[in-house]
Amino acid sequence: MAVNIVLLGPPGAGKGTQAKRLQDQFGLIQLSTGDMLRAAVAAGTPVGVKAKAIMAAGQLVPDEIVIGVIADRIAQPDARNGFILDGFPRTVPQAEALDKMLAQKGLRLDHVIEMKVDDGALVERISGRFACKKCGAGYHDRFQPPKRAGVCDNCGGTEFVRRADDNAETVKKRLDEYHAKTAPILPYYRAKGALKAVDGMAEIDAVTASLSAILRGAAGAGVRA
Repeated sequence: MAVNIVLLGPPGAGKGTQAKRLQDQFGLIQLSTGDMLRAAVAAGTPVGVKAKAIMAAGQLVPDEIVIGVIADRIAQPDARNGFILDGFPRTVPQAEALDKMLAQKGLRLDHVIEMKVDDGALVERISGRFACKKCGAGYHDRFQPPKRAGVCDNCGGTEFVRRADDNAETVKKRLDEYHAKTAPILPYYRAKGALKAVDGMAEIDAVTASLSAILRGAAGAGVRA
């Protein structure tokens, strides 16, 4: 039995980190709409061709095309155990379109899980992030510094980079946008009985344990746990 979930939460809540852990633990696939769009464009699929023209014009890809990309991706064999959507849907219309597409395939979302975090803590969490320029390994000024200052634990590199938008002012704007546009989908999923929540401020392993417990409640014999 496949398990299909959506991870919700503001930027920096740790959705990507937890999605990767759940992917490894349960044999699910982690779906990033950005990655899927780029792959569809590169493969020249019908949906990808449409998306390429729109992206080339500098326009936002319409919801129906994004849904089409997701539909194509979850039809592939490696999605048989289920999927994790990280960062989509972002609006109620997207949530409605996703539900409609899944219903047409005889599928549904088993869980929509909100990672609850404190805005103030998120600003500190995100603005302290940096990565190894050579291998991309992630670090944090306070929470996860390299074991040896200035040296990457993974590859020994000594050059590090920070994302330009990982600063306090930009993070606050991203949080405001999340609360204004994405948070309203929480009542939508709550009304459908699909919404659950975990404490995203807990230690990483504790968050993983909470998420795993939710998934095990829906996992059937066909899901590797």
